[in-house]
Amino acid sequence: MNLMIVEDEPRLRNALAYNIPWDMHGIEVVGMASNGVEALELVSRKKPDIMLIDVQMPEMDGLTLLGELRSRRDISRLTKMIILSGHDNFEFAQLALEYGVSKYLLKPAGEEDILEAVLEARQQLREDLEQWQRKAALEQKWKDNLPHLQNLFFIQWVSGKYTKQDVLSKSKELYIPLKEEDRIAVAVVDLDPLPEHETRFQRGDVELLQFTMQCLAKELLSHPFLWITSDSGSMLLMVLIVKENQDAKEAMLRLNAAVSKLLSQTKEVLKITASAGICASIGAIEDMSLLYTQACRALQDRVVYGHDLAIPYREQLRHIQGVIVQQNLEKTLEIALETADETKALEALKGLWEEAFSRSESSDEFHEAVLYMNSFFTRMIQKQGWTVKKVVGEDIDFFQNVKLLSTKMQTWSLLERTVKHIVSFMSEQRKTTSHQVVKDILNLLEEEMNQEITLHTVADRLYVNSSYLSRLFKQEMGVVFSTYVLERKMERAKSLLQEGLKVYDAARLVGYRDVSYFTKVFRKYWGVNPGEFKG
Repeated sequence: MNLMIVEDEPRLRNALAYNIPWDMHGIEVVGMASNGVEALELVSRKKPDIMLIDVQMPEMDGLTLLGELRSRRDISRLTKMIILSGHDNFEFAQLALEYGVSKYLLKPAGEEDILEAVLEARQQLREDLEQWQRKAALEQKWKDNLPHLQNLFFIQWVSGKYTKQDVLSKSKELYIPLKEEDRIAVAVVDLDPLPEHETRFQRGDVELLQFTMQCLAKELLSHPFLWITSDSGSMLLMVLIVKENQDAKEAMLRLNAAVSKLLSQTKEVLKITASAGICASIGAIEDMSLLYTQACRALQDRVVYGHDLAIPYREQLRHIQGVIVQQNLEKTLEIALETADETKALEALKGLWEEAFSRSESSDEFHEAVLYMNSFFTRMIQKQGWTVKKVVGEDIDFFQNVKLLSTKMQTWSLLERTVKHIVSFMSEQRKTTSHQVVKDILNLLEEEMNQEITLHTVADRLYVNSSYLSRLFKQEMGVVFSTYVLERKMERAKSLLQEGLKVYDAARLVGYRDVSYFTKVFRKYWGVNPGEFKG
Protein backbone atom coordinates (compact mmCIF):
# COMPACT_ATOMS: atom_id res chain seq x y z
CA MET A 1 0.00 0.00 0.00
CA ASN A 2 1.15 3.60 -0.69
CA LEU A 3 1.05 6.41 1.87
CA MET A 4 1.26 10.21 1.41
CA ILE A 5 1.98 12.55 4.33
CA VAL A 6 0.64 16.12 4.30
CA GLU A 7 2.06 18.13 7.24
CA ASP A 8 3.33 21.73 7.38
CA GLU A 9 5.85 21.27 10.24
CA PRO A 10 9.10 19.88 8.69
CA ARG A 11 10.24 18.13 11.89
CA LEU A 12 6.94 16.33 12.39
CA ARG A 13 6.64 15.56 8.66
CA ASN A 14 10.06 13.87 8.64
CA ALA A 15 9.35 12.06 11.89
CA LEU A 16 6.15 10.63 10.43
CA ALA A 17 7.99 9.53 7.28
CA TYR A 18 11.17 8.07 8.79
CA ASN A 19 10.62 7.19 12.46
CA ILE A 20 7.71 4.79 11.92
CA PRO A 21 8.77 1.39 10.43
CA TRP A 22 6.37 1.51 7.46
CA ASP A 23 8.37 -0.95 5.35
CA MET A 24 8.04 -3.66 8.01
CA HIS A 25 4.28 -3.51 7.41
CA GLY A 26 4.40 -3.38 3.62
CA ILE A 27 3.67 0.34 3.41
CA GLU A 28 5.66 2.72 1.21
CA VAL A 29 5.73 6.50 1.68
CA VAL A 30 5.40 7.81 -1.88
CA GLY A 31 5.14 11.52 -1.22
CA MET A 32 5.28 14.33 1.35
CA ALA A 33 3.64 17.76 1.07
CA SER A 34 3.76 20.83 3.34
CA ASN A 35 0.27 22.08 2.49
CA GLY A 36 -2.89 21.30 0.58
CA VAL A 37 -1.77 22.97 -2.65
CA GLU A 38 1.37 20.81 -2.85
CA ALA A 39 -0.68 17.76 -1.96
CA LEU A 40 -3.09 18.36 -4.86
CA GLU A 41 -0.16 18.56 -7.28
CA LEU A 42 1.36 15.35 -5.95
CA VAL A 43 -1.73 13.23 -5.49
CA SER A 44 -2.69 12.95 -9.17
CA ARG A 45 0.84 11.69 -9.97
CA LYS A 46 1.50 9.46 -6.96
CA LYS A 47 -1.99 7.97 -6.63
CA PRO A 48 -1.69 7.19 -2.90
CA ASP A 49 -3.85 4.53 -1.27
CA ILE A 50 -3.79 6.26 2.14
CA MET A 51 -3.24 9.93 3.06
CA LEU A 52 -2.19 11.27 6.47
CA ILE A 53 -3.35 14.93 6.56
CA ASP A 54 -2.83 17.74 9.04
CA VAL A 55 -5.78 20.11 9.56
CA GLN A 56 -4.00 23.42 10.23
CA MET A 57 -1.78 24.26 7.24
CA PRO A 58 -0.95 27.48 5.28
CA GLU A 59 -2.34 28.23 1.78
CA MET A 60 -4.85 25.33 1.97
CA ASP A 61 -5.88 23.60 5.19
CA GLY A 62 -6.61 19.92 5.57
CA LEU A 63 -10.40 20.12 5.50
CA THR A 64 -10.36 22.23 2.33
CA LEU A 65 -7.96 19.68 0.83
CA LEU A 66 -10.40 16.87 1.72
CA GLY A 67 -13.21 18.68 -0.12
CA GLU A 68 -11.01 19.18 -3.20
CA LEU A 69 -9.90 15.54 -3.20
CA ARG A 70 -13.45 14.21 -2.97
CA SER A 71 -14.59 16.46 -5.85
CA ARG A 72 -11.85 15.40 -8.27
CA ARG A 73 -12.50 12.54 -10.67
CA ASP A 74 -8.83 11.55 -10.95
CA ILE A 75 -8.76 10.59 -7.27
CA SER A 76 -10.09 7.16 -6.34
CA ARG A 77 -13.14 7.17 -4.11
CA LEU A 78 -11.52 4.26 -2.29
CA THR A 79 -8.53 6.33 -1.08
CA LYS A 80 -8.46 6.37 2.72
CA MET A 81 -7.92 9.66 4.62
CA ILE A 82 -6.57 10.02 8.20
CA ILE A 83 -6.73 13.43 9.91
CA LEU A 84 -4.16 14.80 12.36
CA SER A 85 -5.57 17.75 14.26
CA GLY A 86 -4.24 19.92 17.03
CA HIS A 87 -7.76 21.03 17.98
CA ASP A 88 -10.44 19.01 19.70
CA ASN A 89 -13.10 20.73 17.63
CA PHE A 90 -16.45 18.95 17.16
CA GLU A 91 -17.26 20.83 13.92
CA PHE A 92 -13.88 19.86 12.45
CA ALA A 93 -14.47 16.23 13.34
CA GLN A 94 -18.04 16.27 12.00
CA LEU A 95 -16.94 17.79 8.67
CA ALA A 96 -14.11 15.26 8.40
CA LEU A 97 -16.58 12.40 8.86
CA GLU A 98 -18.80 13.86 6.14
CA TYR A 99 -15.81 13.67 3.81
CA GLY A 100 -15.39 10.00 4.65
CA VAL A 101 -12.29 10.23 6.85
CA SER A 102 -11.23 6.86 8.26
CA LYS A 103 -9.72 8.20 11.50
CA TYR A 104 -9.55 11.54 13.34
CA LEU A 105 -6.42 11.67 15.54
CA LEU A 106 -5.58 14.43 17.97
CA LYS A 107 -2.05 15.76 18.30
CA PRO A 108 0.21 14.86 19.83
CA ALA A 109 -0.66 11.35 18.67
CA GLY A 110 1.90 8.66 19.37
CA GLU A 111 3.69 6.82 16.59
CA GLU A 112 1.98 3.57 17.59
CA ASP A 113 -1.45 5.22 17.37
CA ILE A 114 -0.64 6.63 13.93
CA LEU A 115 0.71 3.28 12.71
CA GLU A 116 -2.39 1.51 14.04
CA ALA A 117 -4.67 4.05 12.31
CA VAL A 118 -2.86 3.55 8.99
CA LEU A 119 -3.01 -0.25 9.31
CA GLU A 120 -6.74 -0.05 10.07
CA ALA A 121 -7.22 2.16 6.99
CA ARG A 122 -5.28 -0.39 4.94
CA GLN A 123 -7.57 -3.20 6.15
CA GLN A 124 -10.65 -1.11 5.32
CA LEU A 125 -9.23 -0.44 1.86
CA ARG A 126 -8.62 -4.15 1.28
CA GLU A 127 -12.21 -4.96 2.28
CA ASP A 128 -13.51 -2.16 0.05
CA LEU A 129 -11.46 -3.48 -2.88
CA GLU A 130 -12.78 -7.03 -2.36
CA GLN A 131 -16.33 -5.70 -2.24
CA TRP A 132 -15.70 -3.64 -5.36
CA GLN A 133 -14.26 -6.71 -7.10
CA ARG A 134 -17.34 -8.78 -6.22
CA LYS A 135 -19.59 -5.99 -7.41
CA ALA A 136 -17.60 -5.60 -10.62
CA ALA A 137 -17.80 -9.36 -11.22
CA LEU A 138 -21.57 -9.29 -10.69
CA GLU A 139 -21.92 -6.33 -13.03
CA GLN A 140 -19.87 -8.18 -15.63
CA LYS A 141 -22.08 -11.24 -15.29
CA TRP A 142 -25.11 -8.98 -15.66
CA LYS A 143 -23.66 -7.48 -18.84
CA ASP A 144 -22.73 -10.92 -20.19
CA ASN A 145 -26.29 -12.12 -19.60
CA LEU A 146 -27.96 -8.90 -20.73
CA PRO A 147 -28.96 -10.16 -24.22
CA HIS A 148 -30.57 -13.23 -22.63
CA LEU A 149 -32.37 -11.10 -20.04
CA GLN A 150 -33.57 -8.71 -22.75
CA ASN A 151 -34.87 -11.65 -24.76
CA LEU A 152 -36.78 -12.98 -21.73
CA PHE A 153 -38.22 -9.49 -21.23
CA PHE A 154 -39.66 -9.41 -24.76
CA ILE A 155 -41.05 -12.96 -24.41
CA GLN A 156 -42.89 -11.95 -21.24
CA TRP A 157 -44.01 -8.67 -22.80
CA VAL A 158 -45.56 -10.22 -25.93
CA SER A 159 -47.25 -12.88 -23.80
CA GLY A 160 -49.14 -10.13 -21.93
CA LYS A 161 -47.62 -10.85 -18.51
CA TYR A 162 -46.45 -7.28 -17.86
CA THR A 163 -48.43 -4.17 -17.02
CA LYS A 164 -47.44 -0.91 -18.67
CA GLN A 165 -45.54 0.15 -15.54
CA ASP A 166 -43.75 -3.23 -15.44
CA VAL A 167 -42.65 -2.72 -19.03
CA LEU A 168 -41.33 0.78 -18.37
CA SER A 169 -39.43 -0.14 -15.20
CA LYS A 170 -37.95 -3.38 -16.53
CA SER A 171 -36.95 -1.81 -19.86
CA LYS A 172 -35.02 0.84 -17.94
CA GLU A 173 -33.17 -1.86 -15.97
CA LEU A 174 -32.29 -3.65 -19.22
CA TYR A 175 -31.10 -0.52 -21.10
CA ILE A 176 -33.99 -0.56 -23.57
CA PRO A 177 -34.83 3.07 -24.51
CA LEU A 178 -38.56 3.10 -23.89
CA LYS A 179 -40.69 6.01 -22.67
CA GLU A 180 -44.30 6.15 -21.55
CA GLU A 181 -45.46 8.07 -24.64
CA ASP A 182 -43.69 5.73 -27.11
CA ARG A 183 -45.64 3.47 -29.46
CA ILE A 184 -44.66 0.13 -31.00
CA ALA A 185 -45.07 -2.06 -34.06
CA VAL A 186 -44.37 -5.80 -34.28
CA ALA A 187 -43.30 -8.33 -36.91
CA VAL A 188 -42.46 -12.04 -36.65
CA VAL A 189 -40.21 -13.87 -39.11
CA ASP A 190 -39.92 -17.62 -39.56
CA LEU A 191 -38.00 -19.84 -41.94
CA ASP A 192 -40.19 -21.57 -44.49
CA PRO A 193 -40.21 -25.40 -44.29
CA LEU A 194 -37.21 -26.94 -46.00
CA PRO A 195 -38.07 -28.42 -49.42
CA GLU A 196 -38.04 -32.21 -49.58
CA HIS A 197 -35.22 -32.13 -52.14
CA GLU A 198 -33.05 -30.02 -49.80
CA THR A 199 -29.80 -31.91 -49.13
CA ARG A 200 -27.67 -29.26 -47.41
CA PHE A 201 -29.79 -29.09 -44.25
CA GLN A 202 -31.79 -31.54 -42.17
CA ARG A 203 -34.77 -30.92 -39.90
CA GLY A 204 -32.41 -30.78 -36.92
CA ASP A 205 -30.57 -27.82 -38.49
CA VAL A 206 -33.61 -25.52 -38.38
CA GLU A 207 -32.78 -24.09 -34.95
CA LEU A 208 -29.24 -23.22 -36.07
CA LEU A 209 -30.56 -21.67 -39.28
CA GLN A 210 -33.07 -19.61 -37.29
CA PHE A 211 -30.24 -18.35 -35.07
CA THR A 212 -28.15 -17.53 -38.15
CA MET A 213 -31.05 -15.51 -39.57
CA GLN A 214 -31.33 -13.63 -36.27
CA CYS A 215 -27.60 -12.78 -36.39
CA LEU A 216 -28.02 -11.65 -39.99
CA ALA A 217 -30.94 -9.43 -38.97
CA LYS A 218 -28.93 -7.78 -36.20
CA GLU A 219 -26.06 -7.16 -38.60
CA LEU A 220 -28.23 -5.70 -41.34
CA LEU A 221 -30.88 -3.85 -39.39
CA SER A 222 -29.09 -2.66 -36.28
CA HIS A 223 -30.90 0.44 -34.96
CA PRO A 224 -31.42 1.83 -31.42
CA PHE A 225 -35.20 1.67 -31.84
CA LEU A 226 -35.52 -1.64 -33.73
CA TRP A 227 -35.16 -4.56 -31.36
CA ILE A 228 -34.41 -7.96 -32.86
CA THR A 229 -34.85 -10.97 -30.60
CA SER A 230 -36.84 -14.22 -30.55
CA ASP A 231 -40.17 -15.32 -29.13
CA SER A 232 -40.91 -18.42 -27.05
CA GLY A 233 -41.28 -20.49 -30.23
CA SER A 234 -37.83 -19.44 -31.54
CA MET A 235 -39.33 -17.29 -34.29
CA LEU A 236 -37.50 -14.03 -34.92
CA LEU A 237 -39.30 -11.13 -33.26
CA MET A 238 -38.91 -7.53 -34.43
CA VAL A 239 -40.18 -4.70 -32.25
CA LEU A 240 -40.03 -1.16 -33.61
CA ILE A 241 -40.18 1.61 -30.99
CA VAL A 242 -41.93 4.63 -32.49
CA LYS A 243 -41.21 7.97 -30.84
CA GLU A 244 -43.97 10.49 -30.07
CA ASN A 245 -43.02 12.87 -32.88
CA GLN A 246 -42.75 10.14 -35.56
CA ASP A 247 -45.47 9.58 -38.17
CA ALA A 248 -47.24 6.24 -37.72
CA LYS A 249 -47.53 5.46 -41.45
CA GLU A 250 -43.87 6.25 -42.02
CA ALA A 251 -42.92 3.98 -39.13
CA MET A 252 -44.93 1.08 -40.60
CA LEU A 253 -43.23 1.64 -43.96
CA ARG A 254 -39.86 1.46 -42.22
CA LEU A 255 -40.82 -1.81 -40.52
CA ASN A 256 -42.05 -3.30 -43.80
CA ALA A 257 -38.83 -2.23 -45.53
CA ALA A 258 -36.70 -3.78 -42.77
CA VAL A 259 -38.63 -7.06 -42.97
CA SER A 260 -38.40 -7.18 -46.77
CA LYS A 261 -34.65 -6.57 -46.63
CA LEU A 262 -34.19 -9.41 -44.16
CA LEU A 263 -36.20 -11.86 -46.28
CA SER A 264 -34.20 -10.90 -49.36
CA GLN A 265 -30.83 -11.29 -47.62
CA THR A 266 -31.86 -14.56 -45.98
CA LYS A 267 -32.59 -15.97 -49.42
CA GLU A 268 -29.32 -14.57 -50.76
CA VAL A 269 -27.06 -15.69 -47.91
CA LEU A 270 -28.65 -18.92 -46.62
CA LYS A 271 -30.17 -19.98 -49.97
CA ILE A 272 -33.47 -20.73 -48.21
CA THR A 273 -36.61 -18.65 -47.83
CA ALA A 274 -38.39 -17.12 -44.87
CA SER A 275 -41.77 -15.44 -44.41
CA ALA A 276 -42.99 -12.70 -42.09
CA GLY A 277 -46.19 -11.51 -40.48
CA ILE A 278 -46.62 -7.81 -39.64
CA CYS A 279 -49.15 -6.24 -37.26
CA ALA A 280 -51.95 -4.09 -38.63
CA SER A 281 -50.75 -0.72 -37.31
CA ILE A 282 -48.85 1.14 -34.62
CA GLY A 283 -50.06 0.52 -31.06
CA ALA A 284 -49.44 1.65 -27.50
CA ILE A 285 -47.04 -0.09 -25.12
CA GLU A 286 -49.91 -1.96 -23.48
CA ASP A 287 -51.05 -3.28 -26.92
CA MET A 288 -47.95 -5.45 -27.37
CA SER A 289 -49.75 -8.79 -26.90
CA LEU A 290 -52.44 -7.84 -29.44
CA LEU A 291 -49.89 -6.62 -32.01
CA TYR A 292 -47.83 -9.79 -31.59
CA THR A 293 -50.95 -11.95 -32.05
CA GLN A 294 -51.81 -10.03 -35.24
CA ALA A 295 -48.30 -10.61 -36.61
CA CYS A 296 -48.49 -14.34 -35.85
CA ARG A 297 -51.93 -14.64 -37.46
CA ALA A 298 -50.66 -12.84 -40.55
CA LEU A 299 -47.71 -15.25 -40.77
CA GLN A 300 -50.07 -18.24 -40.68
CA ASP A 301 -51.64 -17.02 -43.92
CA ARG A 302 -48.55 -18.11 -45.86
CA VAL A 303 -50.35 -21.47 -46.25
CA VAL A 304 -52.75 -19.56 -48.50
CA TYR A 305 -50.51 -16.97 -50.17
CA GLY A 306 -47.30 -18.99 -50.40
CA HIS A 307 -43.89 -18.52 -48.82
CA ASP A 308 -41.06 -15.95 -49.17
CA LEU A 309 -43.54 -13.17 -48.35
CA ALA A 310 -44.03 -10.37 -45.83
CA ILE A 311 -47.75 -10.58 -45.00
CA PRO A 312 -49.59 -7.70 -43.27
CA TYR A 313 -52.39 -8.53 -40.88
CA ARG A 314 -55.93 -8.08 -42.17
CA GLU A 315 -59.14 -8.59 -40.22
CA GLN A 316 -61.06 -11.68 -41.34
CA LEU A 317 -64.44 -10.40 -42.48
CA ARG A 318 -65.61 -13.61 -44.19
CA HIS A 319 -67.45 -16.28 -42.30
CA ILE A 320 -65.36 -19.44 -42.25
CA GLN A 321 -67.29 -22.29 -43.89
CA GLY A 322 -66.89 -25.97 -43.23
CA VAL A 323 -65.16 -28.40 -45.61
CA ILE A 324 -67.42 -29.65 -48.39
CA VAL A 325 -66.25 -32.47 -50.68
CA GLN A 326 -67.84 -35.06 -52.93
CA GLN A 327 -68.58 -38.16 -50.87
CA ASN A 328 -67.68 -40.44 -53.78
CA LEU A 329 -64.11 -39.09 -53.73
CA GLU A 330 -63.77 -39.89 -50.04
CA LYS A 331 -65.21 -43.39 -50.60
CA THR A 332 -62.84 -43.97 -53.54
CA LEU A 333 -59.87 -43.05 -51.34
CA GLU A 334 -61.11 -45.33 -48.55
CA ILE A 335 -61.44 -48.33 -50.89
CA ALA A 336 -58.05 -47.67 -52.50
CA LEU A 337 -56.40 -47.59 -49.08
CA GLU A 338 -58.11 -50.78 -47.89
CA THR A 339 -57.03 -52.60 -51.06
CA ALA A 340 -53.51 -51.11 -50.80
CA ASP A 341 -53.80 -49.55 -54.29
CA GLU A 342 -51.38 -46.64 -54.00
CA THR A 343 -51.98 -45.26 -57.51
CA LYS A 344 -55.76 -44.98 -57.11
CA ALA A 345 -55.37 -43.66 -53.58
CA LEU A 346 -53.14 -40.79 -54.73
CA GLU A 347 -55.53 -39.96 -57.59
CA ALA A 348 -58.44 -39.75 -55.14
CA LEU A 349 -56.32 -37.66 -52.74
CA LYS A 350 -55.56 -35.20 -55.53
CA GLY A 351 -59.29 -34.79 -56.21
CA LEU A 352 -59.98 -34.13 -52.54
CA TRP A 353 -57.12 -31.64 -52.44
CA GLU A 354 -58.61 -29.63 -55.30
CA GLU A 355 -62.00 -29.49 -53.61
CA ALA A 356 -60.99 -28.96 -49.98
CA PHE A 357 -57.89 -26.80 -50.23
CA SER A 358 -58.09 -24.73 -53.42
CA ARG A 359 -61.12 -22.85 -52.05
CA SER A 360 -59.39 -21.83 -48.81
CA GLU A 361 -59.06 -18.05 -48.50
CA SER A 362 -57.48 -17.89 -45.04
CA SER A 363 -55.17 -19.93 -42.84
CA ASP A 364 -58.16 -20.86 -40.66
CA GLU A 365 -60.05 -22.38 -43.61
CA PHE A 366 -56.90 -24.11 -44.81
CA HIS A 367 -56.24 -25.68 -41.41
CA GLU A 368 -59.90 -26.70 -41.21
CA ALA A 369 -59.35 -28.71 -44.38
CA VAL A 370 -56.22 -30.27 -42.89
CA LEU A 371 -58.20 -31.29 -39.81
CA TYR A 372 -60.79 -32.89 -42.08
CA MET A 373 -58.18 -34.98 -43.89
CA ASN A 374 -56.35 -35.90 -40.70
CA SER A 375 -59.63 -37.04 -39.17
CA PHE A 376 -60.31 -39.23 -42.22
CA PHE A 377 -56.86 -40.83 -42.02
CA THR A 378 -57.17 -41.32 -38.26
CA ARG A 379 -60.45 -43.22 -38.70
CA MET A 380 -58.86 -45.41 -41.37
CA ILE A 381 -55.83 -46.19 -39.20
CA GLN A 382 -57.75 -46.90 -36.01
CA LYS A 383 -60.26 -49.03 -37.90
CA GLN A 384 -57.39 -51.45 -38.56
CA GLY A 385 -56.41 -51.51 -34.89
CA TRP A 386 -53.26 -49.46 -35.39
CA THR A 387 -52.17 -46.25 -33.73
CA VAL A 388 -51.68 -43.08 -35.73
CA LYS A 389 -48.22 -42.62 -34.21
CA LYS A 390 -47.18 -46.08 -35.33
CA VAL A 391 -48.34 -45.52 -38.89
CA VAL A 392 -47.20 -41.94 -39.58
CA GLY A 393 -44.04 -41.91 -37.44
CA GLU A 394 -42.45 -38.47 -37.09
CA ASP A 395 -45.41 -36.88 -38.87
CA ILE A 396 -47.48 -37.37 -35.70
CA ASP A 397 -46.57 -33.78 -34.74
CA PHE A 398 -48.58 -32.48 -37.71
CA PHE A 399 -51.60 -34.56 -36.69
CA GLN A 400 -51.46 -33.16 -33.18
CA ASN A 401 -50.92 -29.55 -34.26
CA VAL A 402 -52.00 -28.66 -37.79
CA LYS A 403 -50.66 -25.11 -37.42
CA LEU A 404 -47.17 -26.54 -37.82
CA LEU A 405 -48.08 -26.83 -41.49
CA SER A 406 -47.11 -23.49 -42.94
CA THR A 407 -47.12 -23.99 -46.74
CA LYS A 408 -49.27 -25.80 -49.30
CA MET A 409 -46.29 -27.80 -50.53
CA GLN A 410 -45.53 -28.97 -47.01
CA THR A 411 -49.18 -29.95 -46.46
CA TRP A 412 -49.48 -31.86 -49.73
CA SER A 413 -46.27 -33.76 -48.91
CA LEU A 414 -47.72 -34.75 -45.53
CA LEU A 415 -50.97 -36.03 -47.06
CA GLU A 416 -49.08 -37.91 -49.77
CA ARG A 417 -46.76 -39.52 -47.21
CA THR A 418 -49.71 -40.52 -45.04
CA VAL A 419 -51.38 -42.31 -47.97
CA LYS A 420 -48.16 -44.19 -48.69
CA HIS A 421 -47.74 -45.11 -45.01
CA ILE A 422 -51.27 -46.53 -44.81
CA VAL A 423 -50.87 -48.47 -48.08
CA SER A 424 -47.62 -49.90 -46.78
CA PHE A 425 -49.24 -50.98 -43.52
CA MET A 426 -52.17 -52.51 -45.39
CA SER A 427 -49.76 -54.55 -47.51
CA GLU A 428 -47.94 -55.75 -44.42
CA GLN A 429 -51.22 -56.60 -42.76
CA ARG A 430 -52.08 -58.97 -45.56
CA LYS A 431 -48.87 -60.85 -44.97
CA THR A 432 -49.38 -60.80 -41.25
CA THR A 433 -52.92 -62.08 -41.22
CA SER A 434 -51.94 -64.88 -43.57
CA HIS A 435 -49.63 -66.32 -40.96
CA GLN A 436 -51.70 -68.34 -38.51
CA VAL A 437 -49.10 -68.45 -35.76
CA VAL A 438 -48.89 -64.69 -35.51
CA LYS A 439 -52.68 -64.46 -35.62
CA ASP A 440 -52.86 -66.84 -32.69
CA ILE A 441 -50.38 -64.75 -30.74
CA LEU A 442 -52.36 -61.59 -31.37
CA ASN A 443 -55.60 -63.30 -30.31
CA LEU A 444 -53.94 -64.66 -27.20
CA LEU A 445 -52.66 -61.23 -26.27
CA GLU A 446 -56.11 -59.65 -26.66
CA GLU A 447 -57.84 -62.43 -24.72
CA GLU A 448 -55.36 -62.49 -21.87
CA MET A 449 -54.49 -58.85 -21.66
CA ASN A 450 -54.94 -59.01 -17.88
CA GLN A 451 -52.12 -61.54 -17.53
CA GLU A 452 -48.35 -61.13 -17.57
CA ILE A 453 -47.44 -62.19 -21.10
CA THR A 454 -43.86 -63.02 -22.16
CA LEU A 455 -42.40 -64.49 -25.31
CA HIS A 456 -41.48 -67.72 -23.50
CA THR A 457 -44.94 -68.30 -22.03
CA VAL A 458 -46.56 -67.75 -25.43
CA ALA A 459 -44.03 -70.06 -27.11
CA ASP A 460 -44.85 -72.77 -24.57
CA ARG A 461 -48.59 -72.32 -25.13
CA LEU A 462 -48.18 -72.63 -28.90
CA TYR A 463 -45.58 -75.43 -28.72
CA VAL A 464 -42.97 -73.57 -30.75
CA ASN A 465 -39.38 -72.53 -30.18
CA SER A 466 -39.12 -69.09 -28.56
CA SER A 467 -36.24 -67.95 -30.82
CA TYR A 468 -38.19 -68.92 -33.91
CA LEU A 469 -41.28 -67.20 -32.56
CA SER A 470 -39.35 -64.02 -31.82
CA ARG A 471 -37.91 -63.84 -35.34
CA LEU A 472 -41.27 -64.66 -36.95
CA PHE A 473 -43.12 -62.03 -34.92
CA LYS A 474 -40.53 -59.33 -35.71
CA GLN A 475 -40.63 -60.21 -39.41
CA GLU A 476 -44.41 -60.12 -39.64
CA MET A 477 -45.23 -57.23 -37.30
CA GLY A 478 -42.20 -55.01 -37.75
CA VAL A 479 -41.56 -54.72 -33.99
CA VAL A 480 -40.21 -57.07 -31.34
CA PHE A 481 -42.73 -59.02 -29.28
CA SER A 482 -42.14 -57.15 -25.99
CA THR A 483 -42.57 -53.77 -27.70
CA TYR A 484 -45.85 -54.82 -29.28
CA VAL A 485 -47.17 -56.18 -25.98
CA LEU A 486 -46.24 -52.93 -24.24
CA GLU A 487 -47.97 -50.84 -26.95
CA ARG A 488 -51.17 -52.87 -26.75
CA LYS A 489 -51.24 -52.81 -22.97
CA MET A 490 -50.61 -49.07 -22.84
CA GLU A 491 -53.27 -48.38 -25.49
CA ARG A 492 -55.72 -50.56 -23.58
CA ALA A 493 -54.83 -48.91 -20.26
CA LYS A 494 -55.38 -45.45 -21.68
CA SER A 495 -58.74 -46.51 -23.09
CA LEU A 496 -59.85 -47.95 -19.74
CA LEU A 497 -58.80 -44.80 -17.89
CA GLN A 498 -60.69 -42.63 -20.35
CA GLU A 499 -63.77 -44.81 -19.75
CA GLY A 500 -63.59 -43.82 -16.09
CA LEU A 501 -61.85 -46.79 -14.47
CA LYS A 502 -59.58 -46.23 -11.51
CA VAL A 503 -55.82 -46.48 -12.00
CA TYR A 504 -55.67 -49.63 -9.86
CA ASP A 505 -58.38 -51.38 -11.92
CA ALA A 506 -56.84 -50.33 -15.25
CA ALA A 507 -53.45 -51.65 -14.12
CA ARG A 508 -55.00 -54.99 -13.10
CA LEU A 509 -56.88 -55.38 -16.39
CA VAL A 510 -53.67 -55.01 -18.40
CA GLY A 511 -51.67 -57.41 -16.26
CA TYR A 512 -49.91 -55.16 -13.75
CA ARG A 513 -50.28 -56.13 -10.09
CA ASP A 514 -47.89 -53.43 -8.84
CA VAL A 515 -49.66 -50.09 -9.35
CA SER A 516 -46.52 -48.01 -8.77
CA TYR A 517 -44.65 -49.97 -11.44
CA PHE A 518 -47.62 -49.60 -13.81
CA THR A 519 -47.59 -45.83 -13.17
CA LYS A 520 -43.88 -45.66 -13.96
CA VAL A 521 -44.27 -47.62 -17.22
CA PHE A 522 -47.37 -45.60 -18.26
CA ARG A 523 -45.64 -42.26 -17.60
CA LYS A 524 -42.56 -43.32 -19.56
CA TYR A 525 -44.71 -44.43 -22.53
CA TRP A 526 -47.29 -41.60 -22.66
CA GLY A 527 -45.34 -38.82 -20.95
CA VAL A 528 -48.08 -38.22 -18.35
CA ASN A 529 -49.35 -39.94 -15.22
CA PRO A 530 -52.31 -42.38 -15.55
CA GLY A 531 -54.50 -40.10 -13.46
CA GLU A 532 -54.36 -37.40 -16.14
CA PHE A 533 -56.16 -39.67 -18.65
CA LYS A 534 -59.14 -40.36 -16.45
CA GLY A 535 -62.42 -39.41 -18.09
